[in-house]
Amino acid sequence: MLKKGSKLYSILTGTCPKCQNESMYLEKNPFHFNKILKMHENCSHCNLKYQIEPSFFYGAMYVSYGLNVAIGTATFVISFVIFESSLKVAFIAIIASLIVLFPFVLRWSRNIYINMFVSYDPKTNQK
Repeated sequence: MLKKGSKLYSILTGTCPKCQNESMYLEKNPFHFNKILKMHENCSHCNLKYQIEPSFFYGAMYVSYGLNVAIGTATFVISFVIFESSLKVAFIAIIASLIVLFPFVLRWSRNIYINMFVSYDPKTNQK
């Protein structure tokens, strides 16, 4: 389904956007909160520097905002419109979904942001 070489593969797996051979994160489990954003300096396979410039990932905050709005909207539609729950229940569902998905949104936003600037290069896999 997800093919190596696609941006979606790199975003969902958290692999290097250039070679897609290594995880960018020191800890693969996003629920280890003390290491959730700890990243390798460079990719050990293609040597891509993840922190392209100082404070590079501050831009990921805007991506995170968009993801949270999308999740909140989808949760509201599912809860209030499809299941016809009350506004109070829909609000609780939004808060619960944002809390549960928080670690994933943090990483997905970084993954999306770096994939905006770095593309897959199949030549890095020909060694």
